[in-house]
Amino acid sequence: MKRVKAVGEGLKVNGKSTVTSNTVLGNNVNFNGMKITGGGDVLIGDNFHSGEECMIISQIHNYDKGKAIPYDDTYINKCVVIKDNVWVGTRVIILSGVTIGEGAIVQAGSVVVNNIPDYAIAGGHPAKVFSYRDIEHYKRLKTEKKFH
Repeated sequence: MKRVKAVGEGLKVNGKSTVTSNTVLGNNVNFNGMKITGGGDVLIGDNFHSGEECMIISQIHNYDKGKAIPYDDTYINKCVVIKDNVWVGTRVIILSGVTIGEGAIVQAGSVVVNNIPDYAIAGGHPAKVFSYRDIEHYKRLKTEKKFH
C-alpha cells in the first residue's frame, strides 16, 4: 500500500488496496479491497469497514468549464469524508465531494454521489437513504466501546 498522509492504529488490509498520499485513516480501519484515486483529500474515520472491490474517487474531469469536449486535461479535486463507524458493502463506489455520516451503512453495489446522513442505511445507483439504524442501540454499543 502506498504511503498515506496519516494512519491510526489497527489498520487491517485483507485484500489488494491502494491509497493516495492525500489519504488520512483513523483507527481500526478495515480494507477488504479498496482503491482510492484522485488528488482530493480522503478522510476515513475510526472503525471503517469495506467489502471487496470498493473505490473512492476524489477528483472529477473538468467538463463544464474546460477547454475541450467532452473534457479537458485538468481535474477538479474534491474532498471525501467518511465519518466513524461506517460500513460499505462490496463494490461500492464513492465519488468526489461526498460525506458519509457517522454509523452509516452503504449497500453493496451502490454508487454514492450525494452526502449520506449520520446513522443512515443507503443503497442504489445513485445511493439513496431507505432506512436508519436504531440510534439508541447504536449509541449504547458505542458507549460500551463494542467495535468490530
